[in-house]
Amino acid sequence: MKRNYYIVLLIFLIFFVISFITNILGALNPNVINSFNLSLTLSAFLPFAFFIAYGIISIPAGMLVEKYKEKNIMLLAFLIAFLGALLFSVFPNYIVFIASLFMMGAGMAMLQVAINPLLRVSGGEEHFAFNSVLAQLIFGGASFLAPMFLTFLISELDGQNKNFVKTIFSSLVPANLSWTSLYWVFTLIFLLMIAVIFISKFPKVERKDDEITGTWETHRQLFKQKVVILYFIGIFSYVGTEQGVSYWISKFLYDYHTIGALTVGRFWGMMSVGCLIGLGLLKLFDSRRVLVGAVILAMIFLSIALFGPANFSLIAFPLVGFSLSVMWSIVFSLALNSVNNHHGSFAGILCTAIIGGAVIQLFIGWLGDAFGLRFGMMFIYLTLAYLLFIGLWAKPIITNETINIRDIKFIKKIFNTKPVKG
Repeated sequence: MKRNYYIVLLIFLIFFVISFITNILGALNPNVINSFNLSLTLSAFLPFAFFIAYGIISIPAGMLVEKYKEKNIMLLAFLIAFLGALLFSVFPNYIVFIASLFMMGAGMAMLQVAINPLLRVSGGEEHFAFNSVLAQLIFGGASFLAPMFLTFLISELDGQNKNFVKTIFSSLVPANLSWTSLYWVFTLIFLLMIAVIFISKFPKVERKDDEITGTWETHRQLFKQKVVILYFIGIFSYVGTEQGVSYWISKFLYDYHTIGALTVGRFWGMMSVGCLIGLGLLKLFDSRRVLVGAVILAMIFLSIALFGPANFSLIAFPLVGFSLSVMWSIVFSLALNSVNNHHGSFAGILCTAIIGGAVIQLFIGWLGDAFGLRFGMMFIYLTLAYLLFIGLWAKPIITNETINIRDIKFIKKIFNTKPVKG
């Protein structure tokens, strides 16, 4: 099939939007806590509401995509997200925020299920791996920019001088809730995406037999397998780790070092850098070794971030992101390469495990209220320990292809060079 560059670019744009919406919560955290006078546990229910939607929606969304096709499900996803963002924009309070985040999470889950097969078809199967990595880089870039945009909005609205932003939002946003202007922006973004997708012509996606989402019975049979459960917990632990760090960075720095939220953006920026370096490492080393090394680094950097002085924390938190960057793709690929069939259904189960981003937050928030946020974030050591176990235990049927460094032409030439006699 001929490559459809327009749809590829549209999918990249959707990845940008998903990331921008998903990973802004960490930067918002101190503002939300102060505005609604929340405990850490109540604050943790916000990402819980967003990520629990993945657990509920992912598998049914896969079935709906096969029945009603990608375009219709993407329109429905953005419509649900639009209504969620609009609801909170009009009624900015804590309870409505919970419902709003669940609706937006449901929309993002549906999009995740729909766009990956579409990217494979539109970009060409032979380019799917490259396009997937590029999509992840765009995902990281959006997460890096989101806190900057939030800071810009708040500074413009809270400033003394009249400006363009204040003119637009002054009648829409309560004076003491300037950060909620972001959700009016989200409402507009979702509306524009609905319009763009509606007028776009989508290619027909022919799924391979192994990519088709199976019946509920297929999923039930898969859950009886030990390997499926262990990798489900692996993805659960990874997302819990990623969100457990990124969501609480701003609050931790605010509480312990009275410094600000842009470190969240640097966290995601370093994840993009780590993704690029990880590509090279996975060409040289077995993915299990890379995973073990990444987990050990993450534990070291997390320790420095939690127990070091302010200037160390500012550097160490982004380096935790750098260490986490390769873990999702490694654990996901190890999982799929550890079973012989039903990969489509297994992928749906793994996406359901994204609820780790919801559940782990509650533990951190509860422990943080009881013993302090530093102690609460120490719970992440447990999820990292499980990922270390995956790296040591995994026995995939197919391992990642690596190259022998001596097989690289210019290096081979150096090793084969005979010494010149004097």
